Order: sequence, then C-alpha cells, then structure tokens
Amino acid sequence: MALDNFTQVTEFILIGVSECAELQIPLFLVFLFIYNLTVMGNLGIITLTSVDSRLQTPMYFFLRHLAVLNLGNSTVIAPKMLVNFLASKKTTLYYECATQLGGFLFFIVAEVIILGIMAYDRHVAIGNPLLYVVVVSRRFCLLLVFLTYLYSFCTATVVTVSVFSVSYCSSNIINHYYCDNLPLLALSCSNTYIPEVIIFISAGTNMFFSLSIILVSYFNIVLSILRIRSSEGRKKAFSTCASHIMVITVFYGTLLFMYLQPQSNHSLDTDKMASVFYTLVIPMLNPMIYSLRNKDVKAALKRFMINLHYSLKPNTFETL
Repeated sequence: MALDNFTQVTEFILIGVSECAELQIPLFLVFLFIYNLTVMGNLGIITLTSVDSRLQTPMYFFLRHLAVLNLGNSTVIAPKMLVNFLASKKTTLYYECATQLGGFLFFIVAEVIILGIMAYDRHVAIGNPLLYVVVVSRRFCLLLVFLTYLYSFCTATVVTVSVFSVSYCSSNIINHYYCDNLPLLALSCSNTYIPEVIIFISAGTNMFFSLSIILVSYFNIVLSILRIRSSEGRKKAFSTCASHIMVITVFYGTLLFMYLQPQSNHSLDTDKMASVFYTLVIPMLNPMIYSLRNKDVKAALKRFMINLHYSLKPNTFETL
C-alpha cells in the first residue's frame, strides 16, 4: 500500500514507565523525589565549584560541567515524564518529540566525552604533577569543553534529523517514557536502515573513544601509583580518582548491560528500565558520590554554609 494512503503522524503517545493505573501516583512521587534531589545536588556542585576559590582547578572545572550536563539531561526528560504520570492523555507533539530527542542526545554525548576528559585530567595530575598546571591550562580546559559541546550539538543534530527523516504513519504509540531513537524507529513505516546505521556508528564511536581514553588513562594512573613509595602517597593519589571511578563504573555498567546483552533477551522494555538509570538515577547519584567521597567538596560545602549563615545573620549593631 502506498504511503500516501496513510495519515502522517503529528503527535506521539508515550506509554511511560508503566501502564498500570494504580502505579501512576506512586511513580510520580518517586520520580519527583529523584528529580528534586538531582536539581538540588547538581546545582549545589555548580554553585560550590563556581564560588569557592579552593575549587578553581581543572578537576572541579570539569566536575562543574558534568553537573551541568546531568542537570540538563534530567530536565529534558523528567518534567514531561512527571506531567504524563498525572495526564489522562500522554501525548507529545511531533516537533516537541524531536526537540526532546535532540536535547537528550546532546547531553548524553557530552557526558560520555566529559567522563573521558576527566580521566585524562586525573592521569596528568597524578602522572605529571609538576607539569599539571602547564599541560591542563585554563585555555586548554575551555577549548576541550567548547569542542565537546560543539561535537555533541553536531552529533545530536545529525542523529535527530536522520531519525525524523523517515515516515511515521498509522501507529504513534512509543513504548518508552521519552522520545528515544530506537523506540521511534520501531514505529516507522519506511526503511530505517540509514538512521540505524548512523545511530550505531555514532554510539559505537563515542563509547569506543571515551572508554579508550578512560582505560589508557587509568592504566597509566595505576603505573604512576605503583611508583609512589609511601603508602600515604599512594592512598592520596587513589583518593583523587575514587569518585570518578565510581561514576564511570555505574554509568558505563548500565550502558554495557543494555548494549551487550544477548539479542534474544533484548527488548524495548529492558532498554526502558536501563534508561531510567542513566537519564534519572545516575544524574542524582553523581553529586552524592562527589560530595560524600571528596574531602574538598565537603569542606567547600561547610565553608559555604558558614558564610551563608553569617551573611543571613541579623546585624546586632543596628542604630537606634
């Protein structure tokens, strides 16, 4: 049958995390709590690394941008998701769906790259501490972040355009809680070979280069730590990487679980559950990991709270 006989889709219906009516309010409360923690935690990291003079180093510069990306990623997904928990009709307009996909891709690709850059930063700090300020200069940091955002924008644009270049007709029910590329392509009534290839090449390339940088950097970090004679020095060197190791373990563990599982066990429902982790749970956990395991961040938070207390304290020398 010719495509002209089909009605072109102008809006999509998002099934959400669960179709069970009794779970909508409990799930709304759970994800509202998660999103509030995500906003507060990442805004806290952004604020501390911006105002505290002792956190004006490349490590915390990249941490600030990781927090920006985590906040952006959750904000692209969570508000619409929360509204749909309470809505009787869980619809999203065609171009609204495209915008959400583009935003999600921008933030997730940038996060993948930033995690690799942070591993390189730790490698230079531990392997070449005397040249650290020269190698990882402020200009170099700004250039890396600018190129990361530029590359992420170009990637998100190309993938989004390719996904929405195919025809969507008749079926418009997305088995997901946000507009993701594979659930969308599953609805297409035209050939999806080209966008699938673009998605595969993009995802594979980004993960390969980021993981390569991380593995090579940490291999050299381990060698550098083994060359340190004092146990106290080795402990201090390892502590500077502990938070980042936890973050990349959770992040890449989720992605590898999703992409490396057997094809017979692979389903959109499985992808949906895995997506909850890297779109909502991980952005909430990252600020907690860096706050609880990083002495500098905890000390900066304490100083910030003390300064805030004194700034809000009433002036006891008011003139009568």
